Amino acid sequence: MVATAKKSSTDTKSNKSLEATALLRADHKLVDGLFDEYENAKSVTQKRALVQKICQELTVHAQIEEEIFYPVVKKALKDHELVPEATVEHETLKYLIAQLLNDDISDDKELYDAKVKVLSEYVKHHVKEEQNELFPKVKETKLDLLELGAQMQQRKEELQASLQ
Repeated sequence: MVATAKKSSTDTKSNKSLEATALLRADHKLVDGLFDEYENAKSVTQKRALVQKICQELTVHAQIEEEIFYPVVKKALKDHELVPEATVEHETLKYLIAQLLNDDISDDKELYDAKVKVLSEYVKHHVKEEQNELFPKVKETKLDLLELGAQMQQRKEELQASLQ
């Protein structure tokens, strides 16, 4: 099979299931790449399309974390800090996403670019905390991360299909 540079949600389905944290890391990497593409995009059309993709990926990612990952992790870790903080961060991300989806880049390009930049920086902060603080603790639990990853992948595919 020929590998393609562009990853889709079915790529992980064709391989064996990813652990939950690996699935989330792959999402983080994908979105980071999309933000880089936005920074380098020249046309308004390219930027609009990239913002749509970024917002869709972040929305689906946040939903699988909130529906599946966070509740299980919070219980397993008896966590009263990391998961609630991540949940609050998601609320801010959703607010910025809603603004970007409702705004028109041609109304005020500088302000629109600034919102994308703030979203990017906020996502980077959120990702850093998850990957450096939460994920190592999750790895130490007795959670079946492969089974959790499979559940998350299935839900991710359902959500992506509903957005098509």
